[in-house]
Amino acid sequence: MLPAEPPRTVARADGARGVVALRVRQGPAGPVHELIVAGIFAMDDAETSSEIALAEVALARCPRPDRVLIGGLGLGHTALAVLRDARVEEVTVVELEPALLDWARADLVPALTAVGADPRVRLVEGDVGAFLGTAGTEYDVVLLDVDNGPSFLVHEPNHLLYGEPALRAALARVAPGGVLVIWAAQREPALLALLGEVAGPDRVSEVVLPIHRDGRAFDYALYVVTRPAA
Repeated sequence: MLPAEPPRTVARADGARGVVALRVRQGPAGPVHELIVAGIFAMDDAETSSEIALAEVALARCPRPDRVLIGGLGLGHTALAVLRDARVEEVTVVELEPALLDWARADLVPALTAVGADPRVRLVEGDVGAFLGTAGTEYDVVLLDVDNGPSFLVHEPNHLLYGEPALRAALARVAPGGVLVIWAAQREPALLALLGEVAGPDRVSEVVLPIHRDGRAFDYALYVVTRPAA
């Protein structure tokens, strides 16, 4: 068997947290894209079921998901899953790294390209915590996929997003009858408890996502908060 070829860099740019690089390698099922931020592996699209589940779980629990806000574009798979729902009329994606927004307008990653080309999408450069902390539009669905969740951060300043003030700000931007869902790379009992304090325990649930990757098993998790209808 020939050794696997190393990933090759197809794009790179200076970003908010250092150099952002997009790499591609050949996987068993085809090309795999990798995102490297400041020299640290951030994500790839070899296994995207949990990113898709983030969208599908939220949409299933919202009767009218007209307006959707996504915090964190990544490689586009959550946004693309949202766009598959014909009920969705507007999608706002807030992304800190301008390179990812540029690549969504280029032909580099199929999922990103599809997101950038959809007329329902508005791409916003910025920190989603700051975006949520300002007064503005209410959204029927708010999806947060920032870093890896509160306990396994690659970039420490992201911990602010998982504190009580930011969570209250996020819930304030959810329309009546809407839903907030937060993705995490492991189960987060402290986050579940804090959300229960902020929203009420009967409004919060945990969805565990068993993942098998590279011969190992993981439990990713989604934290779902519903807002009562008016």
